[in-house]
This record gives sequence, structure tokens and C-alpha cells, in this order.
Amino acid sequence: MDSIDIEIKNKIDQAQHILVVSHVRPDGDAIGSTLALGLALLKAGKSVEMVLNDGVPASFHHLPGHELILKAPTCEPDLFITVDCADFKRTGKQFVGYRKPDINIDHHVTNEKFGVINLIEPLSVATSSVLTGHLQEWGLTIDAEVASNLATGIVTDTLGFRTSNTTSTALRQAAFLIDTGIDMPNLYNRALVSRTLQAAKYWGAGLSSLKTMDGIVFATLKLEDRQASGYGGSDDADLINIISAIDDHVVGMIFVEQHGSVKISWRALQPGIDVSKIATHFNGGGHKAAAGADIVGTLDEIQTRVLETTREMLKL
Repeated sequence: MDSIDIEIKNKIDQAQHILVVSHVRPDGDAIGSTLALGLALLKAGKSVEMVLNDGVPASFHHLPGHELILKAPTCEPDLFITVDCADFKRTGKQFVGYRKPDINIDHHVTNEKFGVINLIEPLSVATSSVLTGHLQEWGLTIDAEVASNLATGIVTDTLGFRTSNTTSTALRQAAFLIDTGIDMPNLYNRALVSRTLQAAKYWGAGLSSLKTMDGIVFATLKLEDRQASGYGGSDDADLINIISAIDDHVVGMIFVEQHGSVKISWRALQPGIDVSKIATHFNGGGHKAAAGADIVGTLDEIQTRVLETTREMLKL
């Protein structure tokens, strides 16, 4: 057992009240890793609070334990763990001024190592993949409920094993998780294929806005599009994954207007392109192939500035 596994196992063994937190506007890996670790700790007899600032979107309500997620902690833990957060501010407003996490578990290359203990594995396809490789080392059990959440995190972050960083390790982990008795076809379908009518209408608005510029293909989702479609989320409903499938471009992007800010996602559409550097420039983060940032300001001003910076940094 590695020294960091020994440290983490000792921390878990000594703790009774544990807080597990992930990032705002959670994706499948944030939700899956939070629930997987939280459920595994509960099954080990620990008192656990799992917190996501924005709660769990309806599209993930099929996951075991989703009803246990809180939007803010209710007590002071004796062990504080963050998962899938590249920087601490991504945990949300309720953690401003909160104490330093005891354990920071992540796979983003841009992780700021803000924990007392930092388990960061940039070569892992998802934080759920990191947990799959370590939970049993910490004396925790991966049963079908835990595995369903881990599989969802791996499947969503690899877009169904289609991203360029997909490894044989990730595929072996998926096989191991299937052997626990999970329904992988259903989890895959719910995570990547199934969409509500409202999300489909929202997609339509985004697709009708598609533009290209010097190797960049990008879409825009405005607040009015969200209202007109009836889509309840503040994200892009995974539209960026559709844009990522468009041929003959270097980078795919989407601009999602929020109240007072804009959420931007980048996807590298060709080998050798590193979009994490661009996201970091705008105080965001992510991976070489996929990254994001939130920028305060108006849509038109931000879009012009970000597109120009993207072109300059990638020399397009």
C-alpha cells in the first residue's frame, strides 16, 4: 500500500463525522464520486454528509443515494474531503472562509493541491476512476450501489469511452464494476443518451446558433433560450458533447449565459491541443482535452474576448 493510501486510511479510520463535497454545477463525475465515496463511508459505519451546492440534477436521480445529497453542511466534520474539484472556490459560496480540506481527491491536471493531503492522478479518466482504484485500499467496500455511481462518473467523463485519454485501466475498471452486478447499459443510457424534451429544445436553440471562426466551432445559449425551452438547469445540457463531434475543426466551444456571468466550455477536437491552458488563463481549469471557466460580465463582451484569446493561445 502506498504511503498516501496509508495516510488516507488512517484519517478515515479515526474519523466519525465526515463531509464529502464536490463542485458547483455538478457533472456525472462530481455526482458519482461524491455519492460513491459517501455511500462507501456510510456502509463502513461513519456519519457522513454529502454536499453539492446546486444539488443533484433530475437527470441523475436514478443514482443510488441521490436523495442524501445536501446543499450545505449542517455540522462541523472531523474529516473534510473534496472530490473532483480543481480549485477550492469551485465548492461553492457556502465554503467561502471554510477550513482547508483534509483530503483533496481529483484527476484534473490543473488541480491547485489545496488540501492537507492531495491525491491527484491526472492520468486517470475521472475522479470516479481514482476512487475505483483506491477505495478498497482504504478498507471500504465497492458494492453495486457504490459501483453504479463510480461507473456513471467514468462513463460521463470519457463520453462513453470516446475521449482521447481513455485507457485500458479505465476499461478494466468498468469490467470490475460490472461484475458487482450493476446495470451498465441502463447507467450508460441515462448518463449519455436519454434527454428530456426540454433539454432537446434547449439543444435546438444552441445548435441554431452555431458559428465557426479560424478552426473554432462554437455555440451560444442565452438566458432567454433556457426560459423558452423550459430547461431547468444552469448548464448546457451536455450540448458541448454534440459540438465535439463536428468534423474539421480544432476546438469546440460553448458559451452559456448565466445571471451576471458566462460559463465557457472548451473541447480539443484534434490531438496535441491543450485547452486547459486557456481555461486556466480565465481562472478556470480542466484537462488538456476538456476544460471550462466562469467569467463575470456580459455575454457579448466575454464572447469576443474569449474567442480572441483562444485564437491567440492556440495560434489559429
